[in-house]
Amino acid sequence: MLRLRQVMIDSLFGGDGDGGGPTGWQAESLPTLRARLGDGDGDFAAFVVEHPERPGALAALVAGTVEYRIGKAGNPHGRVGHVFSVATDPDARRRGYARACMEGLLDWFRARGAGHVLLNASPEAEPLYSSLGFTRDPDPSMRLLL
Repeated sequence: MLRLRQVMIDSLFGGDGDGGGPTGWQAESLPTLRARLGDGDGDFAAFVVEHPERPGALAALVAGTVEYRIGKAGNPHGRVGHVFSVATDPDARRRGYARACMEGLLDWFRARGAGHVLLNASPEAEPLYSSLGFTRDPDPSMRLLL
C-alpha cells in the first residue's frame, strides 16, 4: 500500500514513479497504517486489487476516511467522506482496477452515512471521478504545515 501511495505522490509531484521500498517515511508510517487497517469499525478504509502478474503485489489502491463536521443543509449529520489516496501501478492501468476500488470505497462511505465525499483530482483521473458523479467545487482551501 505504501509503495502505491508513493506511486501516486510521484505522479502528482514528480519522481521516478516506481514507488521504491518501505524506507524513510514509509518505514515510519507502516505501524500506524497497520493499526488503522486493523480497526474494522474505525473511520479509515482501503480497497485494493492484487496485481494479476505479480503475486503478493498490489495493482491498485484507494483509501479514505469518514470525518465529522458540524452538520449543514444537505448533510445534517456532518459525516464527510474524504478520498486521499488513489493509485494504480503504471503497468496495470486502464483495466478498471481504480474504478472497482473507488466503487467499494463509495459503498463504504454510504454505509457509514457520509453526506458527501471530497477528493483532489489530477487532470488524468478527472474523467474517472466525473463518471462516478463527482463535480468540481470552487476551492477555497489553504494549508498550514505543522
